[in-house]
Amino acid sequence: MSASPRLGFVQCLSPSGLHRMAYHEWGDAANPRVLVCVHGLTRTGRDFDALARALCGDYRVVCPDVAGRGRSDWLADPHGYVLPQYVADMVTLIARLNVEQVDWFGTSMGGLIGMALAGLPKSPVRKLLLNDVGPRVAPSAIERIGAYLGLPVRFKTFEEGLAYLQTISASFGRHTPEQWRELNGAILKPLQGAQGLEWGLHYDPSLAVPFRETTPEMVQAGEAALWRAFEAIQAPLLVVRGAQSDLLLRDTVAEMEARGRQVSAVEVPDVGHAPTFIDPAQIALARAFFLA
Repeated sequence: MSASPRLGFVQCLSPSGLHRMAYHEWGDAANPRVLVCVHGLTRTGRDFDALARALCGDYRVVCPDVAGRGRSDWLADPHGYVLPQYVADMVTLIARLNVEQVDWFGTSMGGLIGMALAGLPKSPVRKLLLNDVGPRVAPSAIERIGAYLGLPVRFKTFEEGLAYLQTISASFGRHTPEQWRELNGAILKPLQGAQGLEWGLHYDPSLAVPFRETTPEMVQAGEAALWRAFEAIQAPLLVVRGAQSDLLLRDTVAEMEARGRQVSAVEVPDVGHAPTFIDPAQIALARAFFLA
Protein backbone atom coordinates (compact mmCIF):
# COMPACT_ATOMS: atom_id res chain seq x y z
CA MET A 1 0.00 0.00 0.00
CA SER A 2 1.43 3.38 -0.99
CA ALA A 3 2.53 5.66 1.87
CA SER A 4 1.90 8.78 -0.21
CA PRO A 5 -0.67 9.80 -2.84
CA ARG A 6 -0.34 10.53 -6.54
CA LEU A 7 -0.70 14.23 -7.36
CA GLY A 8 -2.95 15.25 -10.24
CA PHE A 9 -4.37 18.50 -11.62
CA VAL A 10 -7.58 19.34 -13.43
CA GLN A 11 -8.38 22.60 -15.23
CA CYS A 12 -11.52 24.38 -14.01
CA LEU A 13 -13.40 27.46 -15.18
CA SER A 14 -14.50 30.51 -13.18
CA PRO A 15 -15.90 33.88 -14.35
CA SER A 16 -12.37 35.32 -13.99
CA GLY A 17 -10.70 32.65 -16.14
CA LEU A 18 -9.14 29.19 -15.89
CA HIS A 19 -7.50 27.73 -12.80
CA ARG A 20 -5.90 24.40 -11.96
CA MET A 21 -7.20 22.37 -9.04
CA ALA A 22 -4.83 19.86 -7.47
CA TYR A 23 -6.00 16.51 -6.14
CA HIS A 24 -4.27 13.76 -4.18
CA GLU A 25 -5.22 10.25 -5.28
CA TRP A 26 -4.83 6.99 -3.36
CA GLY A 27 -5.50 3.37 -4.34
CA ASP A 28 -6.12 1.68 -7.67
CA ALA A 29 -6.74 4.30 -10.37
CA ALA A 30 -8.94 1.75 -12.18
CA ASN A 31 -11.22 1.13 -9.17
CA PRO A 32 -14.74 2.29 -10.17
CA ARG A 33 -15.61 2.85 -6.50
CA VAL A 34 -14.49 6.41 -5.71
CA LEU A 35 -14.49 8.28 -2.40
CA VAL A 36 -14.04 12.06 -2.66
CA CYS A 37 -12.79 13.70 0.57
CA VAL A 38 -13.04 17.49 0.79
CA HIS A 39 -11.41 19.58 3.50
CA GLY A 40 -12.41 22.60 5.61
CA LEU A 41 -12.02 26.31 4.93
CA THR A 42 -8.26 26.76 5.48
CA ARG A 43 -7.10 23.15 5.15
CA THR A 44 -5.90 20.89 2.28
CA GLY A 45 -6.57 17.46 0.82
CA ARG A 46 -3.63 16.10 2.83
CA ASP A 47 -5.87 16.26 5.93
CA PHE A 48 -7.20 12.87 4.83
CA ASP A 49 -3.92 10.93 4.58
CA ALA A 50 -4.74 8.59 7.49
CA LEU A 51 -8.34 7.98 6.32
CA ALA A 52 -7.19 7.47 2.71
CA ARG A 53 -4.52 4.94 3.73
CA ALA A 54 -7.16 3.03 5.66
CA LEU A 55 -9.75 2.98 2.85
CA CYS A 56 -7.68 2.89 -0.34
CA GLY A 57 -7.85 -0.91 -0.45
CA ASP A 58 -11.62 -0.59 -0.99
CA TYR A 59 -11.76 2.75 -2.78
CA ARG A 60 -9.98 5.01 -5.17
CA VAL A 61 -9.71 7.89 -2.69
CA VAL A 62 -9.47 11.40 -4.18
CA CYS A 63 -8.69 14.40 -1.96
CA PRO A 64 -8.73 17.76 -3.79
CA ASP A 65 -7.14 21.00 -2.66
CA VAL A 66 -10.06 23.41 -3.12
CA ALA A 67 -9.16 26.48 -5.23
CA GLY A 68 -6.99 28.95 -3.34
CA ARG A 69 -5.49 26.26 -1.09
CA GLY A 70 -2.56 23.86 -1.12
CA ARG A 71 -1.23 23.02 -4.58
CA SER A 72 -4.24 24.55 -6.39
CA ASP A 73 -4.18 27.91 -8.17
CA TRP A 74 -5.40 31.07 -6.47
CA LEU A 75 -8.39 32.71 -8.19
CA ALA A 76 -7.88 36.01 -10.01
CA ASP A 77 -11.03 37.38 -8.36
CA PRO A 78 -11.41 36.52 -4.65
CA HIS A 79 -15.20 36.86 -4.94
CA GLY A 80 -14.99 33.44 -6.62
CA TYR A 81 -14.21 31.81 -3.26
CA VAL A 82 -17.85 30.81 -2.76
CA LEU A 83 -19.88 27.60 -2.70
CA PRO A 84 -21.25 27.67 -6.30
CA GLN A 85 -17.69 27.89 -7.70
CA TYR A 86 -16.48 25.05 -5.48
CA VAL A 87 -19.42 22.84 -6.55
CA ALA A 88 -18.69 23.57 -10.23
CA ASP A 89 -15.02 22.65 -9.71
CA MET A 90 -16.02 19.32 -8.12
CA VAL A 91 -18.29 18.49 -11.07
CA THR A 92 -15.25 19.06 -13.31
CA LEU A 93 -13.13 16.82 -11.06
CA ILE A 94 -15.70 13.99 -11.13
CA ALA A 95 -15.78 14.23 -14.94
CA ARG A 96 -11.97 13.87 -14.94
CA LEU A 97 -12.26 10.75 -12.74
CA ASN A 98 -14.57 9.25 -15.41
CA VAL A 99 -17.12 7.79 -12.99
CA GLU A 100 -20.88 8.22 -12.72
CA GLN A 101 -21.09 8.00 -8.92
CA VAL A 102 -18.95 8.94 -5.95
CA ASP A 103 -19.19 8.65 -2.19
CA TRP A 104 -18.44 11.91 -0.39
CA PHE A 105 -16.68 12.72 2.87
CA GLY A 106 -16.85 16.44 3.66
CA THR A 107 -15.35 18.19 6.66
CA SER A 108 -16.87 21.60 7.47
CA MET A 109 -16.69 23.57 4.16
CA GLY A 110 -16.17 20.27 2.32
CA GLY A 111 -19.44 19.08 3.80
CA LEU A 112 -21.25 22.20 2.61
CA ILE A 113 -19.91 21.59 -0.91
CA GLY A 114 -21.07 17.96 -0.70
CA MET A 115 -24.50 18.99 0.58
CA ALA A 116 -24.98 21.46 -2.28
CA LEU A 117 -23.86 18.87 -4.85
CA ALA A 118 -25.88 16.00 -3.36
CA GLY A 119 -29.02 18.15 -3.35
CA LEU A 120 -28.94 18.71 -7.11
CA PRO A 121 -31.15 16.68 -9.48
CA LYS A 122 -29.20 13.76 -11.02
CA SER A 123 -26.46 14.20 -8.40
CA PRO A 124 -23.49 11.81 -8.65
CA VAL A 125 -23.30 11.50 -4.83
CA ARG A 126 -24.23 7.97 -3.68
CA LYS A 127 -23.50 8.34 0.06
CA LEU A 128 -22.62 11.47 2.03
CA LEU A 129 -20.77 11.87 5.34
CA LEU A 130 -20.98 15.38 6.80
CA ASN A 131 -18.16 15.89 9.29
CA ASP A 132 -19.22 18.49 11.88
CA VAL A 133 -21.29 20.70 9.61
CA GLY A 134 -24.91 21.26 8.66
CA PRO A 135 -27.12 23.83 6.92
CA ARG A 136 -26.94 26.08 10.01
CA VAL A 137 -23.50 27.29 11.16
CA ALA A 138 -23.38 28.75 14.67
CA PRO A 139 -22.47 32.48 14.67
CA SER A 140 -19.87 31.99 17.44
CA ALA A 141 -17.90 29.65 15.17
CA ILE A 142 -18.01 32.17 12.31
CA GLU A 143 -16.57 34.79 14.68
CA ARG A 144 -13.82 32.41 15.86
CA ILE A 145 -12.77 31.53 12.29
CA GLY A 146 -12.98 35.17 11.17
CA ALA A 147 -10.50 36.13 13.90
CA TYR A 148 -7.63 34.27 12.18
CA LEU A 149 -8.72 33.87 8.53
CA GLY A 150 -6.41 35.72 6.13
CA LEU A 151 -4.00 37.12 8.73
CA PRO A 152 -0.54 37.72 7.16
CA VAL A 153 1.28 35.41 9.60
CA ARG A 154 4.96 34.50 9.06
CA PHE A 155 7.14 32.14 11.07
CA LYS A 156 10.92 32.05 11.43
CA THR A 157 10.96 28.24 11.61
CA PHE A 158 8.79 25.31 10.54
CA GLU A 159 8.41 24.31 14.21
CA GLU A 160 7.13 27.79 15.11
CA GLY A 161 4.51 27.45 12.37
CA LEU A 162 3.45 24.01 13.64
CA ALA A 163 3.05 25.42 17.17
CA TYR A 164 0.80 28.24 15.86
CA LEU A 165 -1.33 25.81 13.85
CA GLN A 166 -1.68 23.48 16.82
CA THR A 167 -3.03 26.44 18.82
CA ILE A 168 -5.74 27.36 16.29
CA SER A 169 -6.49 23.64 15.73
CA ALA A 170 -6.89 22.82 19.44
CA SER A 171 -10.58 21.95 18.95
CA PHE A 172 -9.52 18.95 16.80
CA GLY A 173 -8.94 17.08 20.08
CA ARG A 174 -5.95 15.18 21.44
CA HIS A 175 -3.25 14.07 18.97
CA THR A 176 0.31 12.84 19.32
CA PRO A 177 3.15 15.18 18.22
CA GLU A 178 3.60 12.96 15.13
CA GLN A 179 -0.09 13.25 14.25
CA TRP A 180 -0.01 17.06 14.66
CA ARG A 181 3.03 17.18 12.37
CA GLU A 182 1.28 15.07 9.72
CA LEU A 183 -1.93 17.11 9.98
CA ASN A 184 -0.34 20.55 9.84
CA GLY A 185 2.87 20.00 7.87
CA ALA A 186 1.05 20.46 4.54
CA ILE A 187 -0.50 23.71 5.80
CA LEU A 188 2.91 25.46 5.87
CA LYS A 189 4.91 26.60 2.85
CA PRO A 190 8.42 28.09 2.58
CA LEU A 191 8.65 31.79 1.70
CA GLN A 192 11.53 34.15 1.06
CA GLY A 193 11.55 36.79 3.80
CA ALA A 194 13.74 39.82 4.53
CA GLN A 195 15.93 37.72 6.83
CA GLY A 196 16.05 34.63 4.58
CA LEU A 197 13.77 31.59 4.56
CA GLU A 198 10.50 31.95 6.46
CA TRP A 199 7.31 29.91 6.63
CA GLY A 200 3.76 31.01 5.84
CA LEU A 201 0.33 29.46 5.33
CA HIS A 202 -0.54 27.63 2.12
CA TYR A 203 -3.78 29.47 1.31
CA ASP A 204 -4.69 32.70 -0.47
CA PRO A 205 -5.30 35.39 2.23
CA SER A 206 -8.02 36.75 -0.06
CA LEU A 207 -10.24 33.85 1.03
CA ALA A 208 -11.20 36.32 3.75
CA VAL A 209 -12.71 38.79 1.25
CA PRO A 210 -16.11 37.10 0.64
CA PHE A 211 -16.10 35.87 4.26
CA ARG A 212 -15.83 39.43 5.62
CA GLU A 213 -18.26 40.90 3.08
CA THR A 214 -21.04 38.53 4.14
CA THR A 215 -23.99 40.41 5.63
CA PRO A 216 -26.55 38.94 8.09
CA GLU A 217 -29.08 38.94 5.22
CA MET A 218 -26.68 36.89 3.07
CA VAL A 219 -26.16 34.43 5.94
CA GLN A 220 -29.93 34.02 6.28
CA ALA A 221 -30.42 33.48 2.53
CA GLY A 222 -27.48 31.05 2.39
CA GLU A 223 -28.86 28.99 5.27
CA ALA A 224 -32.30 28.79 3.61
CA ALA A 225 -30.66 27.59 0.36
CA LEU A 226 -28.63 24.97 2.24
CA TRP A 227 -31.74 23.63 4.00
CA ARG A 228 -33.46 23.31 0.61
CA ALA A 229 -30.45 21.41 -0.75
CA PHE A 230 -30.31 19.23 2.36
CA GLU A 231 -34.00 18.31 2.16
CA ALA A 232 -33.58 17.35 -1.52
CA ILE A 233 -30.76 14.85 -0.83
CA GLN A 234 -31.82 11.30 -1.74
CA ALA A 235 -28.58 9.63 -0.67
CA PRO A 236 -27.98 7.97 2.73
CA LEU A 237 -26.35 10.59 4.93
CA LEU A 238 -24.33 10.34 8.14
CA VAL A 239 -23.82 13.43 10.31
CA VAL A 240 -20.75 13.23 12.55
CA ARG A 241 -20.59 15.83 15.32
CA GLY A 242 -17.71 16.62 17.63
CA ALA A 243 -19.30 16.54 21.09
CA GLN A 244 -17.77 19.94 21.95
CA SER A 245 -18.35 21.53 18.53
CA ASP A 246 -19.09 25.26 18.48
CA LEU A 247 -20.04 25.11 14.77
CA LEU A 248 -22.59 22.26 14.56
CA LEU A 249 -24.94 22.44 17.53
CA ARG A 250 -26.97 19.50 18.86
CA ASP A 251 -30.25 21.27 18.02
CA THR A 252 -29.14 21.54 14.38
CA VAL A 253 -28.35 17.81 14.24
CA ALA A 254 -31.81 17.02 15.64
CA GLU A 255 -33.38 19.26 12.99
CA MET A 256 -31.32 17.54 10.27
CA GLU A 257 -32.58 14.14 11.44
CA ALA A 258 -36.16 15.44 11.37
CA ARG A 259 -35.97 17.20 7.98
CA GLY A 260 -33.70 14.83 6.03
CA ARG A 261 -34.70 11.66 4.19
CA GLN A 262 -32.12 9.01 5.20
CA VAL A 263 -30.19 10.72 7.98
CA SER A 264 -28.32 9.10 10.85
CA ALA A 265 -26.08 10.87 13.34
CA VAL A 266 -23.22 10.05 15.68
CA GLU A 267 -21.26 12.13 18.19
CA VAL A 268 -17.50 11.86 18.74
CA PRO A 269 -16.50 12.44 22.41
CA ASP A 270 -13.74 14.81 23.55
CA VAL A 271 -13.56 16.65 20.20
CA GLY A 272 -14.79 20.05 19.05
CA HIS A 273 -14.74 21.29 15.46
CA ALA A 274 -13.86 19.00 13.83
CA PRO A 275 -12.97 15.30 14.19
CA THR A 276 -9.83 14.61 12.11
CA PHE A 277 -10.50 10.90 11.36
CA ILE A 278 -6.94 9.96 12.27
CA ASP A 279 -8.12 8.02 15.33
CA PRO A 280 -8.92 4.35 14.48
CA ALA A 281 -12.35 4.61 16.14
CA GLN A 282 -13.26 7.57 13.92
CA ILE A 283 -11.96 5.78 10.81
CA ALA A 284 -14.11 2.78 11.79
CA LEU A 285 -17.20 5.07 11.75
CA ALA A 286 -16.49 6.11 8.18
CA ARG A 287 -15.70 2.55 7.08
CA ALA A 288 -18.93 1.18 8.60
CA PHE A 289 -21.03 3.87 6.90
CA PHE A 290 -19.47 3.77 3.43
CA LEU A 291 -18.89 0.00 3.16
CA ALA A 292 -22.04 -1.28 4.90
